[in-house]
Amino acid sequence: MGKKIPDTELDAQLSVLEGDAVHVCSAEPLNHTEASSTLALATQAIAGGNYAKANGDTSGRKSTLTPPTGTSIGSSGTGNHVAVTSGTTLKQVTTCPAQALTVGGTVDIGALVHEIADPA
Repeated sequence: MGKKIPDTELDAQLSVLEGDAVHVCSAEPLNHTEASSTLALATQAIAGGNYAKANGDTSGRKSTLTPPTGTSIGSSGTGNHVAVTSGTTLKQVTTCPAQALTVGGTVDIGALVHEIADPA
């Protein structure tokens, strides 16, 4: 018997991780408060239009978040994590290359990709 999950179901699973803000953080946040204030160096509002779903690079489906460029830096420090939040919920966290950020400047947050493979 073959194994299959329709693309619409994989897309629904990917949608659960979508947020309304992306944050560059100085360490790995463990919750929404750390991501959005305690550890946040820069924050950018995002919307559904910042997400695109497509076939995965290997199999299955992927969701790519492309935040706007020129995110304002609110606090100085070294950014090494990126977090996505929605409302009061931490949705996902990833690492990024460490970069010194200075308050008053801007930073470009690169695309974030999350992929779900087809069942084996």
